[in-house]
Amino acid sequence: MLLLALSAGILQAQRTIDFVEYTLDNGLHVILHQDNSTPIVAVTVTYHVGSKNERPDRTGFAHYMEHLMFEGSVNIERGEFFKLVQDAGGQINAYTSFDKTHYYELLPSNQLELGLWMEAERMFHLVIDSIGVETQRSVIKEERSQSYDNRPYGSIIEEVFSRAFTEHPYNWVPIGSVQYIDEATLEEFQEFHRTYYVPNNAVLAIAGDIDIEQTKKLVNKYFADIPRGTRPIYRPQVVEPPLKSEIRDIVYDNIQLPAVIMAYRIPEKGHPDGYALEMLTNILSAGESSRLHKAIVDEQQKGLATYSFSFPLADPGLYMVFGITNMGIEAQELETAINEQIEILKKEGISDREFQKSRNMAESNFVTSNARMATIADNLAEYHIFYGDAGLINTEIERYMAVTMEDIVRVANTYLNENNRVVLHYLPKN
Repeated sequence: MLLLALSAGILQAQRTIDFVEYTLDNGLHVILHQDNSTPIVAVTVTYHVGSKNERPDRTGFAHYMEHLMFEGSVNIERGEFFKLVQDAGGQINAYTSFDKTHYYELLPSNQLELGLWMEAERMFHLVIDSIGVETQRSVIKEERSQSYDNRPYGSIIEEVFSRAFTEHPYNWVPIGSVQYIDEATLEEFQEFHRTYYVPNNAVLAIAGDIDIEQTKKLVNKYFADIPRGTRPIYRPQVVEPPLKSEIRDIVYDNIQLPAVIMAYRIPEKGHPDGYALEMLTNILSAGESSRLHKAIVDEQQKGLATYSFSFPLADPGLYMVFGITNMGIEAQELETAINEQIEILKKEGISDREFQKSRNMAESNFVTSNARMATIADNLAEYHIFYGDAGLINTEIERYMAVTMEDIVRVANTYLNENNRVVLHYLPKN
């Protein structure tokens, strides 16, 4: 009864995200959400370009471009992007993924026009010169060193994806290779920007304390005259062949405790099985009551920590199970213990209580994901670009609620198999 009451409370907490959307003549798609409860506005631009749009001999371009977009424009001096927003009492940042690059300003609502002007400057008047390229070349190499090469377990995603994908450009991660970071030229970056950072490859999503009609006028003022891009946009159509058999390897890292990573191929974003896989995660590893934590961390004490998470992408992605061994435990012991728990679930199914817990978590996560203006704007753009339906910001929860207990067990049996996975043992170098 308590779990049912919690579920009902979460559903009541959901609110409808009203929005309007339209497309300018130059192809820029605009989505506006008005919420006048707090004097804050999020101005975001999402470009449909990520690391999968890069050449194999020029990996890291999308992430590199993310850095260059903060360098300066015709009307904004080098290094002034951050200062302008911070002086206005706001926040500015960006991120690059396999499939997209997202830029945002979170501002007091009376600074809406500042955010629009800055994003229009980046889109049409960005200055890409040798000073900026060389400055960011050093910054990115240092970022890679700190986040990937010298951080314990930091290379896991890179090591897993390089083995799980051999033909698809998911073979490399957005940070790119140091070799290609060094080889990239000024002209190549200028061409990359002219190709992908154009109105017809972008979504402008604004959420917060705005007036819809006034905002439309401002959007038209700053973006309508930016010309449509004319260069062909590369969309990889590569279909990665099935793994067919397990891929297994050892990675030596600067770590104290061994780790085990198992990565299973799963379908693309929006596939019905993806929702069941995310709900499976809640049962396997979410919280101290989860299967892996109770059995392996608490009872057997073979693992210091265990995790599972779905990594859905625009094209088929991965489902990952990760564990760090306890002191004195070998990696193979931990792998065996994790496999045992997965097999028990596949054979014996899940309980009503586990199922309800997973539903509650799915609902809670869905509500939380739309709790801030910045994430609302990001989600609206995401749903439009990858699902063709921004309205899923209100209705996608129905896809989670349509998942049955049988679906969760079925996807575990379908995807969490030895012939569909990469297994890595991370071991201390010494």
